[in-house]
Amino acid sequence: VQLQASGGGLVQAGGSLRLSCTASGNVFSISAMGWYRQAPGNQRELVATITSGGVTNYADFVKGRFTISRDNAVDTAYLQMNSLKPEDTAVYYCNLVLRTAIYWGQGTQVTVSS
Repeated sequence: VQLQASGGGLVQAGGSLRLSCTASGNVFSISAMGWYRQAPGNQRELVATITSGGVTNYADFVKGRFTISRDNAVDTAYLQMNSLKPEDTAVYYCNLVLRTAIYWGQGTQVTVSS
């Protein structure tokens, strides 16, 4: 399984970005997906997850601003990020969870300027 994350960039506060994470390996539809982030000097933290059945979970600090979704037809998970804040600046990573195995993508940088 390999994950390819994309969609990061530089945006002004209040702006939006959509991250994508495409999986190879023909296991996407039966796997849970997650987005995490890591800012300099901080530990990696959970942003949002979505089960294979579409049940979502969000960290409190993104509720109402971020939306996780998935498209099994193209083996891709998305993170729509609205109302971005400077404190959202971090490297964003996607992961795929299949039973007890966890796979990580390479990360994509999101920078929010004030």
